[in-house]
Amino acid sequence: MTDLAPAHRLWATRAVVFDTDGVITDTARVHAAAWKAAFDAHLRARAPRPAATPPSPRPPAPQDAPRPAAAPAGDPRFAPFDEVADYLRYVDGKSRLDGAAAFLAARGTAPSPATVRAVAAEKERLFTELLRERGVRTFPGTVRLVRALRGAGVPVAAVSASRHAREVLAAARVADLFDVCVDGDEAARLRLPGKPDPALFLEAARRLAVPPARCAVAEDALAGVEAGRRGGFGLVVGVDRAAGPTTGDALRRAGADLVVHDLAELLPAPREGVPS
Repeated sequence: MTDLAPAHRLWATRAVVFDTDGVITDTARVHAAAWKAAFDAHLRARAPRPAATPPSPRPPAPQDAPRPAAAPAGDPRFAPFDEVADYLRYVDGKSRLDGAAAFLAARGTAPSPATVRAVAAEKERLFTELLRERGVRTFPGTVRLVRALRGAGVPVAAVSASRHAREVLAAARVADLFDVCVDGDEAARLRLPGKPDPALFLEAARRLAVPPARCAVAEDALAGVEAGRRGGFGLVVGVDRAAGPTTGDALRRAGADLVVHDLAELLPAPREGVPS
């Protein structure tokens, strides 16, 4: 059960801007896995080593065999990265550098710019590797909605803070469905700040030649939903892929006008048709 408003709330808009990872393509989990590997390696390297123990007078029993160093018990600074909670809170929807800086600062490590760049670069390497291994899948409900919008003459855009967005959309064979794509490369070229700043969405609306107030935004990230609200977009749709007890509420608090689990829920019923 969602708080879905009638479909005409979307269809009354003149353009729709879609986030890419987690909304169009099922790549948010790949990003989360890459972040976890990069962050956990960094935290393990920084964790204090256990104090040395005196030599044992006998060979160690199997249960006494040395184990890999772990985070000190109860020390939250070195707790492993959580692929759901930490991903949504600190990195989802943000640029790699902003996401790395936010998570490391939250862990109290006072990262230097060089450290942030190193962790972000490792995440980039891991993401590329995982993407080759796993491939790219789309969310069928989103593709159906995009095709329906295009069929009704509503222009659509794809937006992402990731520099891989065009590559991902092409690999998923949906790049040609979007009139406009504003990705991480474009953001860097134009020096656009990352979400929750609305600059990426506003640039997409500008290229579609539609005022933000007449555009809708579809986002699964809290930072992206906040960006849509701050940008003055006419409708902000939160996509709750986790379908957990708190994620929908968090999306609403961030500024979502309505929350759905699948964008196919916004397709008009056959008897309704598409509002003019």
